[in-house]
Amino acid sequence: MLVALNKPFGVLCQFTDEAGRRTLADFVPQKGVYAAGRLDHDSEGLLLLTDDGKLQHRLADPKHKQPKTYVVQVEGIPSEEALERLRRGVTLNDGPTLPAGVEAIDEPDWLWPRDPPVRFRKTVPDSWLRIVLCEGRNRQVRRMTAAVGLPTLRLIREAVGGYRLDGLGLGDVRIIDPQPSR
Repeated sequence: MLVALNKPFGVLCQFTDEAGRRTLADFVPQKGVYAAGRLDHDSEGLLLLTDDGKLQHRLADPKHKQPKTYVVQVEGIPSEEALERLRRGVTLNDGPTLPAGVEAIDEPDWLWPRDPPVRFRKTVPDSWLRIVLCEGRNRQVRRMTAAVGLPTLRLIREAVGGYRLDGLGLGDVRIIDPQPSR
């Protein structure tokens, strides 16, 4: 079984939490599934869960280099130099990143309002990027955009490999036919 969840902001990528915070159990009724990869508490979008260990490994393990696509709201207007640095890869405290697919985009028309809203500052413009990574370090997108002077304000994963949000509502789940395990 493969389950797609459009994970809301503020939800932990686990099924229990002793502190009473929102978890996957608040959204995913299917039993015996586990997240294939993670999204931080403050990130949103596509999270895949499965009961198939081989599929979970293929989706989550960086050696399989499944592309992950993110729509990112950043503080500031990116220069072509900043975009090119992201495309080539930047050096973080844990070493250089692989090259990334990066493009400046308009705010997506399919985007849902975030609760709570992203802070608004009249004197500081923001913009949107689409970033495609083939590795998955901890908070990598946020650290990459910060390294080029564009702090991340909002981060939404729209795709993992060939799986996409495709209109999945915020907090909703969809059962999808997984591609055969290899």
